[in-house]
Amino acid sequence: MSKEQEEKESSNEALLPKPPSNLAAQGIRTFTVCRQQDETGVSGEGIVIEGVVLATGQCIVHWLYPPPRGGIAIFDSMNDFIRVHIQPHPSNKTIITYQDGEQKRFGDEA
Repeated sequence: MSKEQEEKESSNEALLPKPPSNLAAQGIRTFTVCRQQDETGVSGEGIVIEGVVLATGQCIVHWLYPPPRGGIAIFDSMNDFIRVHIQPHPSNKTIITYQDGEQKRFGDEA
């Protein structure tokens, strides 16, 4: 390979996108929240939330109520979300199901 070809190939590689070394961790884990009951009568029963846990530990939830758009909330961690929206309502008998099939059950029969 000639010096000119090597320089061109090296230049082309330099143009390829590379992740900057100063980025936060990458990756998400999706989940759903299913309420067996709704003690407040606001969001209903069944799957009421879809969400993600980011690699940073932050939790983003999408409430599926009220239609048509629902609402979005961001928490510093999944534990913060659980502490605010799941633990105060044990009679809801909530089930969190992650994309890999892991489940966490909360409430009277947990």
